[in-house]
Amino acid sequence: MALHRPAELLDVTENYPDIYPGPSLRKSRLRSFVRWLVIGAALLWSLAVLMLVAARWIDPPTTAVHLERRWQAWIHRTPYHERYEFVPLSEISPDFQHAVIAAEDSSFYQHHGFDWHAMQIAAEDDMEGGRIRGGSTLTQQLVKNLFFGTGRSILRKGAEFTLVPVAELVLGKRRILELYINVAEWGPGVYGAESACRYYYGIPARNIDPEQSARLAAILPLPLKRRPDRMNRYSGLILERMRQLGW
Repeated sequence: MALHRPAELLDVTENYPDIYPGPSLRKSRLRSFVRWLVIGAALLWSLAVLMLVAARWIDPPTTAVHLERRWQAWIHRTPYHERYEFVPLSEISPDFQHAVIAAEDSSFYQHHGFDWHAMQIAAEDDMEGGRIRGGSTLTQQLVKNLFFGTGRSILRKGAEFTLVPVAELVLGKRRILELYINVAEWGPGVYGAESACRYYYGIPARNIDPEQSARLAAILPLPLKRRPDRMNRYSGLILERMRQLGW
């Protein structure tokens, strides 16, 4: 004999939508979630743009990399002493500026944020565990340092890709170089040219010579693992690249 279910059980999704949401309600909630996700991402992107505009005149008090290192030290209960002193580009030796450009982005003054050719050859010319230069431009590295830290993900790269043209537009080459040299990591808790020169050589950044500059530029790809006094071959290549560029 057939059993008949009560009508209230057959229509349970309609009678109790909060407990048993139907297909239409689930789709509505999904659309709402996606909409708020997009709005949140747009707000974060807009905030980053505003911060880039402000960075044209205001020196950043900290960066995502700085915060990441503090967090890591706290998690691992390790001592952490931060050395970070922002100085104008005019107080940084031109040799230091040229060494950084030669090592990291020799087409800095020619591209508009991306060096497509460098991206294609980034896997070549490995030397002393690194490369004479990587595929990322100084502008890309600055955006990453300011907003994303050292992590790698497709989402991070996508956000970085949209912010790099903004940085090029609102900051200009001189300010990009000034910001990058001042916030880049040069060792455990060591950030910026002034702190790096004083930490490794005991002199201000305005007095550093070409060889010392090349040795410091040589540790940029792996600042927590390299030391300037061990970068003999790589620093020599950077000096040669500087000569090729007319410096």
